[in-house]
Amino acid sequence: MNTLRLALLSLAALVAIILGWTFLHNAPREPDSSARTDGRRASPQEVAAMRRAIERTVAGEPDYAGFFDELKAAFPAEYEAFIARAAEASAEAGEGANADALMIDAARGLRRSHGILAASADGPALDHYFDAKLAFLRALAGADKALCVDFLSGGNGDFVAFSRDHRPLFAAMAAAGLDAINDGRAKRIKRAAPTDEDFHTLENALRAQGLSNAAIEALLDGKATIPPLEDGEMCQAGEVYLQTLAALPDAARRRIYGFAVQLAVRS
Repeated sequence: MNTLRLALLSLAALVAIILGWTFLHNAPREPDSSARTDGRRASPQEVAAMRRAIERTVAGEPDYAGFFDELKAAFPAEYEAFIARAAEASAEAGEGANADALMIDAARGLRRSHGILAASADGPALDHYFDAKLAFLRALAGADKALCVDFLSGGNGDFVAFSRDHRPLFAAMAAAGLDAINDGRAKRIKRAAPTDEDFHTLENALRAQGLSNAAIEALLDGKATIPPLEDGEMCQAGEVYLQTLAALPDAARRRIYGFAVQLAVRS
């Protein structure tokens, strides 16, 4: 494999975890137990009451309820550990948990513990996973070009507010990731790593879409341009990249998708 193209896989990994490190780095955190001012720990009764409140909170959010139901059914131990941690932290802080923060934390925990399984999902499940991420990126590109570029480069922009304002896309992406993980656990498909020919095909396709040499080098080789590309051009290039990747022949596309998932989980 051409080592220069590892930059592309890193970008693919970044896109594979739109709700991963970059997003979660800025996510609302679970309440800190140090916020409690009375010096005592929450009682078992308080923790149990908070757990009930948390489950009511997620069940009451139409965009998020399905994800938590599926998580509970597919990975009951993961779900139980997550709810227990969230209930204890919230009870210790004496504050209720926010639905968006709960969703972000659950997606992060699932990716860390079982995300590698998505690389072994069948083709349609992988395609759906990346289609959901492309939909999210398109919305981001239309709303804030600078934030779009920050996302593509792995920056620390405020993605939390954007995702909160686009809950259906956020939830659809999380659900697609969970479905791919569950499918990979069942199918255990083994895929080869992407080949030089895969990257050559992708580069030619990007040129056919009208991307400049500078944009292609930035995307595929991780090269910084002098002067830097404007936010609008770079954001558009990132969107074209994902659209073009989605249109590659099945085998090549899914080799890159699968490897991107592996890199995302191991990063």
